[in-house]
Amino acid sequence: MTDSSAAAGPLAGTLVLDLSRVLAGPWATQVLADLGAEVIKVERPGAGDDTRAWGPPFTTTPEGERSDAAYYFAANRNKRSVTVDMARPEGAELLRKLAARADVVVENFKTGGLKKYGLDWPALKAINPRLVYCSITGFGQDGPDAGKAGYDYMIQAMGGLMSITGQADGQPGAEPMKVGVAVVDLFTGLYASNAILAALLHVRATGVGQHIDMALFDVQAAMLANQATNYFVSGKAPGRMGNAHPNLAPYQPFPTADGAIVIAVGNDAQFRSLCRTLGEEGMADDPRFLTNALRVQHRAELIPALSALTAKRTTAAWQEAFEPAGVPCGPINTVDRVFEEAQAKHRGLVVEQTREDLGQPVKTVASPFRLSETPVAYRHAPPALGADTDAVLAEVLGLGRDEVERLRGQGVV
Repeated sequence: MTDSSAAAGPLAGTLVLDLSRVLAGPWATQVLADLGAEVIKVERPGAGDDTRAWGPPFTTTPEGERSDAAYYFAANRNKRSVTVDMARPEGAELLRKLAARADVVVENFKTGGLKKYGLDWPALKAINPRLVYCSITGFGQDGPDAGKAGYDYMIQAMGGLMSITGQADGQPGAEPMKVGVAVVDLFTGLYASNAILAALLHVRATGVGQHIDMALFDVQAAMLANQATNYFVSGKAPGRMGNAHPNLAPYQPFPTADGAIVIAVGNDAQFRSLCRTLGEEGMADDPRFLTNALRVQHRAELIPALSALTAKRTTAAWQEAFEPAGVPCGPINTVDRVFEEAQAKHRGLVVEQTREDLGQPVKTVASPFRLSETPVAYRHAPPALGADTDAVLAEVLGLGRDEVERLRGQGVV
């Protein structure tokens, strides 16, 4: 890892070989790419990352033909796509040569799946001792479940998240519920990118690389956060509470005259402001509601009383009243309305890029990183399959046009 200028990004000069696909691995490498790393995304010739076909919706070419699925664009910005068949000896050798020059390798094959290609950690460590090698699997590199495949949905179930998500037993629609995006994959990508950055700092200090073993199951357990410690302290497994919070009240949606508003009271002062704004300041002095612990204990009486008051005015009217009073609140936006929020427009949360083979702009959600000295740059749209094969093999490995054409003719690239 080398120092870089602000314009190039803090990870400029860092070469990442991305052997991952779908979401967790690509999310990690997109974080690194947004921060300036050069990420070479290795894909299967003729097929590519599975998510290119995970639609509809699909993008289209200027001629109206189907192209990559929208899903693919979410996690592959700022990368270069190279198609190599690692099942062929010459293909695996190309990847070993790229790994010899890389700072980071990220892969999400089943445990031991890359050994037969000579692309596992021991093999690549032998040719590049400075390498940071990150493996992402469902259950990790060891243990009784190490050989099992792991997918976000099943890990949400096994890891306890679904048991605390959804309406409570006895309520309409009560059942364990997954979260609306693949949060285990996304969190794993974020944990992986953090671990990679730490390992790169270790390389800078010592010259020694290392293997990072990331497991979706481990990440989901870590994500239980306060719900896990609630269990450790009380000895009671938490259950589903719908939109209510296990440790805070009021902290949930409330009905309004035209819909609903989320009120998120985090302390007693905010609760007093809430009551004052609702025109019921005396409620803050009710012995049942004096402290957060009491409000949680008497949730069944508190929530209906507040709901009767919030139902009298519109969501916008309550927002206008609550915000100056310091009461945290917000509307329940649909996805389209998120990007129409004035704050979203001010912060530039939509990134628009072009790709020559598409008949429409490519839009992705901006990186949330705001670095004052080394800002994120959006250098490349998520690439077409194999768009950079020739350039990368020439620039990184020094292969000539004739050699690349020979490999292409043999189906290696």
